[in-house]
Amino acid sequence: MSEREPPKKPRGFGTLSVHGGEPRPKLASSLATPIVQTATFTFANTQELKDHFEGKIDRVEYGRYGNPTQKIAEAKLAALEGAGDCLLFSSGMAAITTALFAMLSRGTHVVVTDDSYRRTRQFLNQTLARYGIEVSTVPAGDYEAVEDAIRPTTRVLLSESPTNPYNRVLDLERFAAIGRKHRLKTVIDATFATPYNIRPLEWGVDLVMHSATKYLGGHNDFLAGAVLGSRELVGALRGMQGITGAIVDPFAAYLLIRGLKTFALRMERQNTSAQAIAEFLAAHPRIAMVHYPGLPNHREHDIAKRQMRGFGGVVSFEVHAPGRLAGRGGDAHRATRHHELLRAHERGAPADRHQGQPHPLLGRHRRHRRPHRGSRPGPRRLIPAPRSSDSTAHAAVRLASWCLAT
Repeated sequence: MSEREPPKKPRGFGTLSVHGGEPRPKLASSLATPIVQTATFTFANTQELKDHFEGKIDRVEYGRYGNPTQKIAEAKLAALEGAGDCLLFSSGMAAITTALFAMLSRGTHVVVTDDSYRRTRQFLNQTLARYGIEVSTVPAGDYEAVEDAIRPTTRVLLSESPTNPYNRVLDLERFAAIGRKHRLKTVIDATFATPYNIRPLEWGVDLVMHSATKYLGGHNDFLAGAVLGSRELVGALRGMQGITGAIVDPFAAYLLIRGLKTFALRMERQNTSAQAIAEFLAAHPRIAMVHYPGLPNHREHDIAKRQMRGFGGVVSFEVHAPGRLAGRGGDAHRATRHHELLRAHERGAPADRHQGQPHPLLGRHRRHRRPHRGSRPGPRRLIPAPRSSDSTAHAAVRLASWCLAT
């Protein structure tokens, strides 16, 4: 009787981050994935060209339709996300706009949750309106409102999870079930969570998006976006990208591959650090509210515990009487000074979220206000660098001391 080989143990997330999606051996026997820095590709002969256009062979043709370095980065992300296919873009906004353009047309309708990235909402409510596409905005977490907003012309349900900036967490299983019931495509922007913390496709979502500029890359040195899902859905988006040209360049794809090598380690540390910061801020008497899914008083904490491995690296919080801080000239100086300190601390974080914002209270956070929240300023966000929890907790003390100064 022959001995049966033991089943292969599935790769851990750390191993997938290092080796997932990368062929062996690599081009030119290189240890690192090479950068194929070219715009066009040659064919050996006319027969190879003919076979390519007849779909008999799968190979690259022109840089706008793909690149070997890009394809390896896509395969690595697909392995991490558990997706059938992945398509990289020049930025996160390029990913979401191209995907929506591909799925929507004049006379169709999309439903989006209100607590979403400002530029996403601008694209939906301003740009798409010019092309005869209608948009309904519903409160995040209100699933009855989502169903009530659906029309015969609805094609897409769109949300973030966790949301930006209030860290609302969707019940993805319920969200996906609504989509299936009404035969709609469900799309989740999971930039704040990353595949390390949640894989929306496993909960029935059709497409998941990421700004790879943030946690996936992790080094603040390139822009990229990604859309992941089934081969059929992503293949349709690939055709649209070939027309619009919102492609990622080979060097950015290489930087993404490099950044993903440490992805699991970075996310594990940032989850830990953010939890420590959130707990510190929540216990401070001058803090009005902390928006973090890892806190028991978060409205979707139970959903987050069920769906997520960790709760992410973004902590949003509000302070009591914020107007006193913004209304005096001396506070503007303190804001600028603290902004410099916070940026120095955040070097090495997933992205410099405060770039170009000289006064946190008077700058872009005020533009993050939601209509249903009245005149209350938006929350401040802290994104810890992937260092020890002790150092980030110390930074939280400094941050709170400045924010709560009278």
